[in-house]
Amino acid sequence: MILLCGIPTESPLALVGQELRALGHPFAVFHQRRWAEYGLEGAVRDGCVTGRLRLGPLKVTLEEVRGVYTRLMDDRRLPDVEGRPADDPWSARCRALHAALAGWTEVMPGRVVNRAAPQGSNASKPYQAQLIARHGLAVPRTLVTNDPEAVLDFRRRHGRVVFKSISGVRSIVRELHDDDLRRLERIRWCPVQFQERVEGFDVRVHCVGGEVHACRIVSDAVDYRYAVHQVGSPAVLEPYALDGDLASRCLRLTDALGLELSGIDLRLDGDGRAWCFEVNPSPAFSYYEHHTGLPIARAIAGHLAAA
Repeated sequence: MILLCGIPTESPLALVGQELRALGHPFAVFHQRRWAEYGLEGAVRDGCVTGRLRLGPLKVTLEEVRGVYTRLMDDRRLPDVEGRPADDPWSARCRALHAALAGWTEVMPGRVVNRAAPQGSNASKPYQAQLIARHGLAVPRTLVTNDPEAVLDFRRRHGRVVFKSISGVRSIVRELHDDDLRRLERIRWCPVQFQERVEGFDVRVHCVGGEVHACRIVSDAVDYRYAVHQVGSPAVLEPYALDGDLASRCLRLTDALGLELSGIDLRLDGDGRAWCFEVNPSPAFSYYEHHTGLPIARAIAGHLAAA
């Protein structure tokens, strides 16, 4: 039995569900919007996790779950919970259920895509960059600071510079222009990450179960995800064949971070050198699959079914 956790209409979860159905592999869904109909009870005895997950009328024993694909949103942001105080009984029950589910996925003996602990590296981009460099991929020269003078010096030394947040929360990558210098004093209140701009083209790599699925992104935007806003036209995505050494390095990095699935953001410069910006531990791969036909959802479903 495979368990899918999240909002089942969200594209990544829906695609994996379709592929599991095509494989004829049984699966159940923890539908977050229906959490009030659910319950979980379990225990750890002699190193074994036992218990039962109740999903409305469906009851699943924890021992029969061999794989979990989780894309849970922050339960505090669910519509029927958001805005309620933390000590409200309804909020407390929702939080307790999600905490129990998260705790179980951390200790269950099956395959989880991905457990919470290894996802933690993405909560700090500077920390994750050190791990990336340690495992054989180049990282652009970086400055994390709240000192405007340090930024000006960094820009003088490296020319074109981009900036982004240092947390795991998505931010729009932008180039630092002269007009931005008028508001540079604002960083005194919140450190920002600045990086030298690497010229080249972007490649998104998804690694799962020993498979590598890469696509090239063609766009003049600094951040191709917001290409329409930044340059007026959408990015063009196409399948891309990584050379064997780079593919191996991406797989080794994924394994070293303890991830079953990763979305690795690369840029290849004019000399063919690969620069790594980030490793996403919960990638919204459906965007890339829809545009390229890469069988990423099939690879995830197969990886879960083989657990």
